[in-house]
Amino acid sequence: MEATLPAAIGFLAEVRQDDARPLEPVFAARGSLARWHERTADRSLHTALVHSGAPDEAYARDRGRTLVLAGELYNQDDLIGLLPGRVLPGSDAALVVALFDVYGVHAFRLLNGRFAALLTDRGRAVLATDHAGSVPLYVSVAPGQVLAATEAKALRAAPRGRPVPPGRPLRRRPGTHQVPAGTVLDIEVSTGKCAAHRTWTPPLARRILPEDEAIDTVRRTLERAVRTRTGAGTPLVVLSGGIDSSAVAALAAGRSAGPIDTVSMGTDEADEFPQARVVARHIGSVHREITVPTADLLRGLPRAVWAAECLDPDVVEYLLPLTALYLRLGGTGEGGDTGRRILTGYGADIPLGGMHRENRLPRLDTAVCHDMDTFDGLNEMTPTLSSVAGHWSTHPYWDRDVLDVLVSLEAGLKRRHGRDKWVLRAALGDVLPHEVVVRPKLGVHEGSGTTSSFSRLLADAGVPQDRVHQAKRLVVQRIFDQVVVDGRHPDEVSVDAVVDLVAGRPEHDARPVPR
Repeated sequence: MEATLPAAIGFLAEVRQDDARPLEPVFAARGSLARWHERTADRSLHTALVHSGAPDEAYARDRGRTLVLAGELYNQDDLIGLLPGRVLPGSDAALVVALFDVYGVHAFRLLNGRFAALLTDRGRAVLATDHAGSVPLYVSVAPGQVLAATEAKALRAAPRGRPVPPGRPLRRRPGTHQVPAGTVLDIEVSTGKCAAHRTWTPPLARRILPEDEAIDTVRRTLERAVRTRTGAGTPLVVLSGGIDSSAVAALAAGRSAGPIDTVSMGTDEADEFPQARVVARHIGSVHREITVPTADLLRGLPRAVWAAECLDPDVVEYLLPLTALYLRLGGTGEGGDTGRRILTGYGADIPLGGMHRENRLPRLDTAVCHDMDTFDGLNEMTPTLSSVAGHWSTHPYWDRDVLDVLVSLEAGLKRRHGRDKWVLRAALGDVLPHEVVVRPKLGVHEGSGTTSSFSRLLADAGVPQDRVHQAKRLVVQRIFDQVVVDGRHPDEVSVDAVVDLVAGRPEHDARPVPR
């Protein structure tokens, strides 16, 4: 992996049979903007691309097909081995087009990556998400036009489209849908007719392995996921001092020629700085601590919702401190670190049941099944959270191969000897201090005080304790409507005004927000 960042981190693409004026591109992601137009006998393709300096590498053309790709692949060597005798593709986009020539839409079943893609092929528009939907993809389809974007706000002015099963309708935007994770939509442009293909689903069967074999499998698979994401430069790892992020940091440091960079974030209410320092000293990283005042953290709610395009308040609480951290790292054009590749330990709890303190294994596996069934569409992994400051974040625990291993392990390997995520702790025990290996789980929203400060903000505004969580839903919903649906910039949205409005609403108006 030569470049620090992928060739493209987002796009707006329009496949049309008419000559309608293209939409004006609107992105939260920061980077250079490139526009590209291609015309054939039966359609036109307009693309606006958010890129990191090499936009041509995000496009590929071959045999009448054109592909635009946002993101990156992590199993290029394996994929190239499927194309013997061909000229080696020079980019991820070219590799996907070459595979499509051999496998058709089933080529996307082969890819382990973090991407969203649109491919045109003789009257067809093929849309694809990665296995986890970690680069969200939205679509609006009508006869004669297919509009697709990696951010929903980019389709705010799109004409009303038709239903796109199995896509999820976007709130207050009829005809705009989010493409599910691990899905290919094969669309006939002239009619808007759509066929869906699943390319990945979470494993349902469970593997019974001896302890030593399970530990070795987890270690090797996670090492590869970290290696393929590290890049040519010095990686930056978000470090809390818990087992998840510490494992990623230790593995990244173990393969680096020099010290890696690590960073921890806290607030004036809570932090995990002492725990992170233990790990930073142990692996010899260049470590940095960033403290965000709680008031500033909460004022950043509109920007977090703007980036994640998420309606779930629990997820927004996880993502809010991360967004605040990325913005304070500096970014493109801001005079700080520029265009950093950032690795995180985010996501390990879902396949390993880390948030569940359940010793009874049937209930633990039920929780894992539920979490793997319901992660999709929450945009927890969206790269826009970091690209609001020009960075690129990636999550080794949500590598396709890592998920296939972690999810499929029988529950007794996840909860064993009284410890949650036992197999992960055992797999990294030789590269981390003992106090880190045995440290209990603490979520980023808890370790930074985000949950308690958000609750206090609503309580101080007069929201009764038993209504606080529902009030959080309404606050996030109103912010979403302003910054995603109505197109306001997050800096124009007052959190205090939204909270006051929600706090003053009558009890019966606190209805659940549809997902």
